[in-house]
Parts: sequence; C-alpha cells; structure tokens
Amino acid sequence: MKQVTSVLIGAGLRGGHVYTQYALEHPDELKIVAVAEPDEKRRKEFAEKHDISEENQFTSYEMLLKKEKMADCAMVCTQDQMHCEPVVMAMEKGYHVLCEKPMSPKKEEILKMGEFAEKYDRILSVCHVLRYSPFFSRIKSLLEEGVIGRLISIQHIEEVGYWHHAHSFVRGNWRNAELSSPMILQKCCHDMDILLWLADSRCKKISSFGELSYFKEENAPEEAPLYCMDGCAHRESCPFYAPRFYLEHKKAEEDGLVYAVTTTADREHVLEALKKGPYGRCVFHCDNTVVDHQSVEIEFESGVTASFLMTAFTNHCARKIRLMGTKGELKGDMEKGVIEWVDFVTGITQTVQLHTTSKGHSGSDMSMMHDFVRMVGEGKKGKTDAAVSVESHLMALAAEEARVTENVILFE
Repeated sequence: MKQVTSVLIGAGLRGGHVYTQYALEHPDELKIVAVAEPDEKRRKEFAEKHDISEENQFTSYEMLLKKEKMADCAMVCTQDQMHCEPVVMAMEKGYHVLCEKPMSPKKEEILKMGEFAEKYDRILSVCHVLRYSPFFSRIKSLLEEGVIGRLISIQHIEEVGYWHHAHSFVRGNWRNAELSSPMILQKCCHDMDILLWLADSRCKKISSFGELSYFKEENAPEEAPLYCMDGCAHRESCPFYAPRFYLEHKKAEEDGLVYAVTTTADREHVLEALKKGPYGRCVFHCDNTVVDHQSVEIEFESGVTASFLMTAFTNHCARKIRLMGTKGELKGDMEKGVIEWVDFVTGITQTVQLHTTSKGHSGSDMSMMHDFVRMVGEGKKGKTDAAVSVESHLMALAAEEARVTENVILFE
C-alpha cells in the first residue's frame, strides 16, 4: 500500500494528540502534510512534531481548502458545530474525509454531509471508534454465529466516570448544548451506533428521560469560590477539586486530558492554567447545560428492543452490555475485555478474555485509523459508512427530542 497523505483541520486533543498519533507510529502508512489550527502554539507544536513546512500551516480551514488539493484525505477535528462546512468543502475539493463525531448537532447538516459523500463518491468516515474495538467486534461476530439464537433485547450502560464528566461536560468544551451539542449526541452517538449495528435493523421509535441534576449552582457547598484555587474550604472533601485531578489522577496524563488545560503539562504550568482557566472552575459554578444522566428506550423494526443508560456518577469510564436471545444470554465488560455467554440448552457458560489496551477506547482509536488508512489507500470498504452514521446520529437527535418533549418519537 502506498503512503496515504492527509491534512488536519483542528489540532486539539483528538486531532492533535490521538488520531494523528497513527502517523507517528506508522510513518510508512500515513503522513500529515498540512495543518489548519487557529491557536498558534498548538499549530506550531503540531507542525514541528509532524515536520510540516511553514507554507502548509494555516490559521483557518478556509485558507487551507482554498489551496490546490495537497493530500489524499482530510481529517476534520474541529468543534461539534464546525464540522459541516470544512467536511463539505473538503469533499468538493477532492479529499476523502475522516470526521470527528458527532457529525453535527443539526439534522439538516448531518443529511447534507451524507448527501455530499454520495454525490462526490467520497469516503466519509465518522469516528465511531467503538465498532473497531476488539470487544464489540467479537460480540458482533458471536451474534452472527448465532450463539444466543435470535436477538430479542439489549441492555447497555455507559459509565462516563465522575472525573471525565467534570472535565469534558462540566468544565470542558462539551459542557453547553448551545455551544456544542446535547450529551446524548456528543458522548453517546457512539452507543446509538453500536445498538444500531448489533440490532442490524432500522430504528422504529424512541423515548428518553434525564436531566442535569447535580452540577449546578444550587448544589454548591457553602461559600464555594468560583475557582478551586481561590482558597476553597472544601478541597479535601470534594472529588472534583481541579488541582488534585490534573496533577494526581492517572487518567489526566494517561488519556491526555491535562493537555486540554495546558500544552506544557508540568506542575508549574498546570497550576497557573487552573488559577483562572476553564478547567480550574468549581463544577457548581460553570455554564454547563448538558444532562448528567439519561436513559433511552428503543424499538427497532425487527422487534428488538434496547435500553440504554448514560450516567456521570461512576468511578470508572466504562461500557457494559447484556444481550438476550432465544437460545442464550451474553454479557460483557468492554474495559475488562471480558465476554461471557450461556447456552440455554446445555447450560454451558463460555468466557473470552480479550487483550485490550487501557488507552484510546480500549485500542479502538488506532484500529479505526488503521481501517481508514486502508480505505483510502487500498479502496477497501470499512466497518461503517456515511449512510449508517447519518442514521445513528438521527437516532440520538430523536432521543433528545423525546427527552425534552416527553413524547415517544416515531423514527422516520
């Protein structure tokens, strides 16, 4: 396979530190040749890491995409509400596209991107990384083998993790639905996609319940300051005390969350950034609006029903699932890499222990990049395409409509 070349639009955490890591680990397969990023420090640091020439460093995607096509594909990793225009412009220019999820919080933009992918015959791969995990790939193959007979119902939970929720959805870029997108779309379009994939059927109807219950002003401890470092008297008892998390919690470094606070992640720079930066705010004094717990009930056209729960109030960031069929039952824990199923006739239980990494959605991020590079370089079909991604996004939007209106939404 020839080396695939790509431009990067948006050099934040996912674009600058996660997906493009594949190019550094597999330089014979993927090379980043240009970057568009408004933040000068991030842009220059990324360009230096990937040896990108000065003339191929841009402050905006408009400037980059006005140039003649300079690569095989474009990776669009901007904020949620900024995906549609660069995705469409890139496809018009001749690029295949990898788009960070969610595609957009707007139904018309989601449909437009899907239509343009078909119109220009471009690969539009959305970062539904869970399809590429060893865990869900194995569950899908077990279903196809018929180990539990005909699938009847699914129970799925996403444990967001108290620390992850505080970082991303209270203090971080995805805290406010008006500025980014609803929680069920931003965080859980992964899960809507997995349920759609496993059910192997179109969605028929959706209902949903949930709200922002805890991370709001009325629950702030007495005299809690606006910023954690402003002499908070509750720092020893508060699980959300920012300096302790960003300097001590292993996930802050392991998952690269500290680089959202500051690109120079030593103690001095972290503490300085937390004094008045967004990640140093008290979790009860932020402008967050997204829910901290939500449940979704789904009926598919095949008759399969699914129950999904997302909650912030867990210790670990994890996904667990149960599938009930006519001949057996299967359950699994993604983070532990364990899948267990029982046969109703024999009573025999079988267990698989998968090898997984603790990084990048249990290894899914790099598996997705591996697949995308081959889609572009060899013309191979991937595990998902624009049409399927559009449908799972519309499911998430329907779930949010159901929650807000307190109605059952008939999916069309």
